[in-house]
Amino acid sequence: MLLASLILIPFLGSALAALMPQDARNRESWLAIAVAVCGLLIALALFPQIASGEVLREEFAWLPAQGLFFVLRVDGLAWVFTLLVLAIGLLVVLYARYYMSPDDPVPRFFSFLLAFMGSMLGVVLSGNLVQLVVFWELTSLTSFLLIGYWHHRADARRGARMAFTVTATGGLCLLAGVLVLGHIVGSYDLDTVLAAGDQIRGHDLYLAALALIALGALTKSAQFPFHFWLPHAMAAPTPVSSYLHSATMVKAGVFLLVRLWPALAGTPEWTWIVGGAGVCTLLLGAFIAIFQHDLKGLLAYSTISHLGLITVLIGIGTPLAMVAAIFHILNHATFKASLFMAAGIIDHESGTRDLRLLRGLRHKLPVTATLAIVASAAMAGVPLLNGFLSKEMFFAETLHVGGDRNWWMSFAAVAMGMFSVAYSLRFISIFFGTPAQDLPRDPHEPPRWMRFPVELLVLTCLIVGIAPGISIEPILNIAVHSVLGSAAPDYDLAVWHGLNLPLFMSVLALAGGVLLYIVLRRHFDLQQREQVPLIHRFNGAQAYETTMLQLTRSAGWLLRRIGTTRLQSQLVLLMLMLLVVPPILAGAPPAWTRIPLQDFDPLFAAIWAIGGACAVAGAWMAKYHRLAALALIGGTGIVTAATFLWLSAPDLALTQLMVETVTTVLILLGLRWLPPRLESVDTPAQSPTRVWLRRSRDLLIAVGGGLALAALTYAVLVHPASDTIADFFLLNALGGGGGSNVVNVLLVDFRSFDTLGEITVLAIVALTVYALLRRFRPAPESAGVPPQQRFEADPASRQTPAQQADSGYLLVAGIYMRLLLPFMGVIAVYFFMRGHNLPGGGFVAGLIFAVAILVQYMLAGTVWVESHINLRPHRWLGFGLVLACVTGLGAWLFGHPFLTTYTAHVDWPLVGELHLPSAFVFDLGVFTVVVGTTMLMLVALAHQSLRAHRLPGEEAQAVEQGNADGRAN
Repeated sequence: MLLASLILIPFLGSALAALMPQDARNRESWLAIAVAVCGLLIALALFPQIASGEVLREEFAWLPAQGLFFVLRVDGLAWVFTLLVLAIGLLVVLYARYYMSPDDPVPRFFSFLLAFMGSMLGVVLSGNLVQLVVFWELTSLTSFLLIGYWHHRADARRGARMAFTVTATGGLCLLAGVLVLGHIVGSYDLDTVLAAGDQIRGHDLYLAALALIALGALTKSAQFPFHFWLPHAMAAPTPVSSYLHSATMVKAGVFLLVRLWPALAGTPEWTWIVGGAGVCTLLLGAFIAIFQHDLKGLLAYSTISHLGLITVLIGIGTPLAMVAAIFHILNHATFKASLFMAAGIIDHESGTRDLRLLRGLRHKLPVTATLAIVASAAMAGVPLLNGFLSKEMFFAETLHVGGDRNWWMSFAAVAMGMFSVAYSLRFISIFFGTPAQDLPRDPHEPPRWMRFPVELLVLTCLIVGIAPGISIEPILNIAVHSVLGSAAPDYDLAVWHGLNLPLFMSVLALAGGVLLYIVLRRHFDLQQREQVPLIHRFNGAQAYETTMLQLTRSAGWLLRRIGTTRLQSQLVLLMLMLLVVPPILAGAPPAWTRIPLQDFDPLFAAIWAIGGACAVAGAWMAKYHRLAALALIGGTGIVTAATFLWLSAPDLALTQLMVETVTTVLILLGLRWLPPRLESVDTPAQSPTRVWLRRSRDLLIAVGGGLALAALTYAVLVHPASDTIADFFLLNALGGGGGSNVVNVLLVDFRSFDTLGEITVLAIVALTVYALLRRFRPAPESAGVPPQQRFEADPASRQTPAQQADSGYLLVAGIYMRLLLPFMGVIAVYFFMRGHNLPGGGFVAGLIFAVAILVQYMLAGTVWVESHINLRPHRWLGFGLVLACVTGLGAWLFGHPFLTTYTAHVDWPLVGELHLPSAFVFDLGVFTVVVGTTMLMLVALAHQSLRAHRLPGEEAQAVEQGNADGRAN
């Protein structure tokens, strides 16, 4: 369980951080630090096994019938990336403690950050490709939340939407590519896929799989032409930028390419697709970075360029190129994280990131300036720093792949090196010159521990650059051998390799970069230039916005052409599709089979005739008499429940009866706030003939739809019975699920995962209804007291519902209903306890208990009930979902698939043997969710009576005294 704990701990920490109070910044920081430290300790404990070349696996059954298992796998590459994610994450958390303002919702920040950390670890540790895609999309979702953290800012919302749209679309492409890859290999297991490289490269679908997977990786790592989203993600807080753009999100794409290198690399297609995108990206990103005026914008484009460098190395695909790629991933993480943090310190202390305003900061921030200069030098590839080593390896590989004739790759590499020196000098320039006097704040050094992560990272850049053989080479070897295996080359990470061509290229890039910066600054007005020369017209972000706008317009055009706002027209289309589509799909109908009538029961037929009459009458009355229509439709529901009971399905009958009761009451409450029907509407009069034709058409379509459903039901009833799974459930309910009630065992055991999804949807619907109704205000004509309650001669008209139930004409009924509440609670407990063996269960019991609450509201009103009963339906919902999930996770702890049921047999004194299945706890979760859902919707509807009768001057008073909705929840 060590590997599972690496992922679970961040997600648990995320949940705990979300529950902490707003002013608990120190506690949240310590929680996040503890999570990262625990993860690091676990990862370091794995070092002896990883160093020996062992591949660790933990496997849990997921969908074994489909060949899917939840697999966690750690080899050298995954271990190194795990250290990177956790170590940089630890430093970012410490930095964020001092960066974030006390006014920010810090619990939400750390919750999102830890969830992102867990998602990224899931990508790194996944041993199943489908599972990897799931975590991949989780990183897109959590990064969306982090980038849009300051959601009150338009640029944050725009950047979050752009990043999510691009990366999530790439994730869908990745999913398609993974499915193709699984089809080729016959398995989604990572070890199996990595061992089937020759089979994959020789398959006809290789190019399709490669293109789809490359799209997923290139979009995530912001490679051309998808690079535009990354600069807009700079609207996030600087700790987020430092984390996402150094060690995590953008590194996920290149990690995937390195991970699948044994299976997909080694073909011209790989080189052209991956390497071509990388070359375009490294040149464009480096060139655009020179002309940025925002510190974080410069660093964002430099990140794009360095990711392009890594992608080029992966595209080259030689063993030494892969060594250089992995090495530069590590180096880039250290100097880029430190630079983002330094930029955040400058912004935090001076109030601006504008390069045109910042100058002379070394006088006010001497330590920070020194650290930033060293980190910038590492980014530029200055000797004795880590960036120099991996960049020199890059130069060597471009020479190798180009040979003696093809020098274009080497020219591109040197050009990129020159550009990187130029934008590094642009960053460094803010520390020199006359100190700026017009800054928003007077800058000064940050708190000691806010600067500590930068100091540690810069020290790492120096140590690796001066002594790479003893500092980084052992760790690099672990990652390289896990990817290349027997093809791993011999290499030497030394500072000096003699006078050679790569060294000459490094010197040329440094000298050329300095010269380029001087020329641009003196002769091309670099500080004031608003546009990027030559390529400013090619705006990827604008192309994205134009595409989204055109899609929106096209959707609107399509909706105007085929959509309608009238419910009747929509129902006509649905019924016509019901009549046309099924016959086309099913083909010619089979020969009709006559149902024998010797078992015909007149009583059963009479019950159905009553139900049908109620349905027809309800449809007829719905237009003019809503209350009568609701009562008639309720009669149809009762007939349906009676039908279930007649056909020996007591569980269904009981559920149908309770659902009918609850929904009737809730709909009745909703009807109260609908405006009355307008007797006269100023619309053009229609001729009687046209009205008759329209109604006749609707009648024919309605009758046709009903007959079609009847025919479908008849066809199902007379269809010869084939082999079904019903016998399996009947035979295994008691032995496999620990209960004799097959329906309940089916819901809470055999198909408990479906039930978990259903109660989750139920909770989401309840929260949505509650949120919508909190903003809903009744129409003015329905907000007053109903006409039926305005009869002055009736004493009850001058009493509130609570007064009527306490001392008015409802006194007897009020006493009866209050005594009925505990009695109905006992009935709910009875049906819940017997549900595993007899008709009942958590769903039915929850509805019974909800009805007990409903009748209190109906009789005594909202104010009286909520002054006597503390409902808190939100907590019921949350507790129920947590309880259901914990039941499933408990099975994992004992090595069984998620939500596997275990039945304990306990002998109790005086009671005897008790059978206690774990499904009982899951069913308790279902019970609480059902109660919480019903109460939440009930509260949302009932509170309309409080809002509707509130005078305008009372609104502010109600807010001041505390929102009534919040007190009830």
